Amino acid sequence: MQARISMITLGVADLERSVRFYAEGLGWERMESPPSVAFFPLNGTWLGLYGREALAEDAGVSADGEGFRGVALAHNVASEAEVDEVLALAVTAGARLVKPGQAVFWGGYSGYFADPDGHLWEVAYNPFMWVGPGVE
Repeated sequence: MQARISMITLGVADLERSVRFYAEGLGWERMESPPSVAFFPLNGTWLGLYGREALAEDAGVSADGEGFRGVALAHNVASEAEVDEVLALAVTAGARLVKPGQAVFWGGYSGYFADPDGHLWEVAYNPFMWVGPGVE
């Protein structure tokens, strides 16, 4: 697994308020995105804003804070097989598998693991666009 963070996704209570904060308050440029999510390029990574309840549901965990802190770090890879390989590597290294790799509603393939401190990581393959640095 290469050392990188592809995207930082924050689960937010009010998407419009959060978009105003980052776009208008901090002056970050929002990328074109569906109404239910917002993306901001961060010079080598991206910030994603997504509804807290929806993000928790995607990972298959409770949004009340038990097992979910409102943040999911993402590591994007080049194939479905690589999602499964990275998830297995993480578990071997001591992570807890939260959600095995599987086809997801937006058309990609992803799974989740929690690191030893419970921080949530999504490992994802997005067939529609690459999210991250060049693939080696």
